[in-house]
Amino acid sequence: MSTQGEIEAKGDAFGHGINSKHIFWIGVAFSAFQLFTAAYSPLSTQVLRSVHVGFLLLMVFAISAAMHRHSLLRNLSDWLLGVLAFSLSFYHWIFEGDLIQRSGDPSLADLAFGICMLLLVFEGARRMMGLALPLICLAFATYALLGQYFPAPFNHRGYGLDQVVNQYMLGTEGVFGTPAYVSSTYIFLFILFGSFLEQAGMIRLFTDMALGTVGHTKGGPAKVSVITSCMMGTINGSGVANVVTTGQFTIPLMKKFGYRAEFAGAVEATSSMGGQIMPPVMGAVAFIMAETLDIPYIEVVKAAVIPAVLYYVTAFWMVHLEAGRAKLLGLAKEDCPSALAALKRDWFLILPLAVLVFLLLSGYTPMYSGTVGLAMTALLILGVPLARHFGSRVFQFAFWIALGLGASAFFEYGINVMAGLLAALIGGNFLLKGGRETLSLCLNALAEGARSAVPVGVACALVGVIIGTMTLTGAAGAFTQGVVALSGGSLFMTLVLTMVACLILGMGIPTIPNYIITSSLVAPTLLKMGVPLIVSHMFVFYFGIMADLTPPVALAAFAAATIAKSSFMKTGLWAVRIAIAGFVIPYMAVYDNSLMLQGDWTWIGASYVVAKALIAIFLWGAASIGFLFLPLNLVERVWATGAAFLLVAAIPITDELGFAASALFVGYHAWKSRRMQVAA
Repeated sequence: MSTQGEIEAKGDAFGHGINSKHIFWIGVAFSAFQLFTAAYSPLSTQVLRSVHVGFLLLMVFAISAAMHRHSLLRNLSDWLLGVLAFSLSFYHWIFEGDLIQRSGDPSLADLAFGICMLLLVFEGARRMMGLALPLICLAFATYALLGQYFPAPFNHRGYGLDQVVNQYMLGTEGVFGTPAYVSSTYIFLFILFGSFLEQAGMIRLFTDMALGTVGHTKGGPAKVSVITSCMMGTINGSGVANVVTTGQFTIPLMKKFGYRAEFAGAVEATSSMGGQIMPPVMGAVAFIMAETLDIPYIEVVKAAVIPAVLYYVTAFWMVHLEAGRAKLLGLAKEDCPSALAALKRDWFLILPLAVLVFLLLSGYTPMYSGTVGLAMTALLILGVPLARHFGSRVFQFAFWIALGLGASAFFEYGINVMAGLLAALIGGNFLLKGGRETLSLCLNALAEGARSAVPVGVACALVGVIIGTMTLTGAAGAFTQGVVALSGGSLFMTLVLTMVACLILGMGIPTIPNYIITSSLVAPTLLKMGVPLIVSHMFVFYFGIMADLTPPVALAAFAAATIAKSSFMKTGLWAVRIAIAGFVIPYMAVYDNSLMLQGDWTWIGASYVVAKALIAIFLWGAASIGFLFLPLNLVERVWATGAAFLLVAAIPITDELGFAASALFVGYHAWKSRRMQVAA
């Protein structure tokens, strides 16, 4: 964890140090390779995964070299490791046919390659995110090698070193497994998509729109944080990256208008982490989930959309209540930008996102949708400045016509149409005075997108060790038996144990490996208890996200506390309070699948469970903040909490009691509030 924080704090290798130019161009080359393979698919999937991991490790060791540029020996050793890893990644490409022919019977050279590359993956992950994840993966590797000596029922029949290395490194069941495949295709494309939109000014558009709509209301600055982070979440599935980008503006703004530093940091951390569950571009886990369950990505979006909206309703309601409790006002109306003017100025930035949503809803693959969205973003970045430079309405009209024809032709004739338009616009910008700044912006987007993909990609590669161990040894079955025995066959206790496991694992590892480990072990158990697979996987996903907000180790809260200059522990505890519904909504979805639009759901049933969730959120917020129409005493807070919990289970009697208790609470509190106002 400390290593990851160090890299985030000091590893801005694109702008600092003697090696920054090298890393910049490695990032550009990495992105160019990914775009070319996404558009034309010239390589087999095995080769693509291997070279992708090679680029990731080259980036990791290059960034490490930049951080230790004052030590010649360390700098040189880092570069040697990076070049070695990148060179070894071509082994699958060069010997692809031979590896297929001797599958399951690796040669001495295969074993040497596998062991060396595996050690480099472990070392790269250690430098990127600390010891926690590598140690967990090392424990799984140790189990694969020595599990025959474990007590029953956790032992296995025993596997040799050649079998383990073959499983981890020479096929698609280990390091180059499903997570690495998803990282090399969907995840990289969507990270790059978000990077291009950010470079084009999407953050400014979102911020201005949020300020213009809610900036002047009660507690406006905090509501701006929630809305901006929510909108950023639709294009950027990384919670910590969201904190770092939007938090630089929203956290100081909240503090300026009276919010406590720890509360301001917690609002930003909570709002930013929700981006991983906010469609259309969710976190990397969503793509891995779709691939693992072998379902269309749109099905994952469908399952996530209502809980994601409820998550942000919770955050918005919490900041509203805190503003009422602390009597905090918003910005002056005249100081807020016009949302309509911002939309009029940058409306074209919405086009790629709209096209992406349309394609996903139309059933196109995330790969295809992301490629089209990214190509349109690049066209806009290159074409709009060119059109504005000439200032001619005729030229601007011609550009938009060309863009429309290009987008239409893309569906019929493929990527070559977009490539031709991009080449023409690049040439125009290169010849145009000042146009090179636009080209520089595109290069920055390519480089920054590659760097943003590194932590996710390295985690995806390393957790392949866990997946490889599970498929080789069948360890999931033994773990499932243990969970069932410990929970006594109770669904509720199994869910609680799963939640605790996610939160504990999340103290040391990112959301992706947290999800992969927990879903692999627990999902079969929940399936036996009648929980649909996608619901159980979403349950694990949600608590993997919550782990980044939950002390004592909470990366998103730590990043926000650093910006807010507040206590990390207090910021984390406030984040838990603000996101309280995020801890309960997954339980509601398990007991009533309509909340995720799964099972035999109907619109009436889904509306009913959403209404229950909204009432529960209303009560949890009041109990957590200690304020509704006026401050709540301890008895009233307990009352509100109890009424909210009665609405969780899908049982008629508890629903009736919950509705009755909720109505009595609101009625009593409203009567008490009016009486105090009259007395005053």
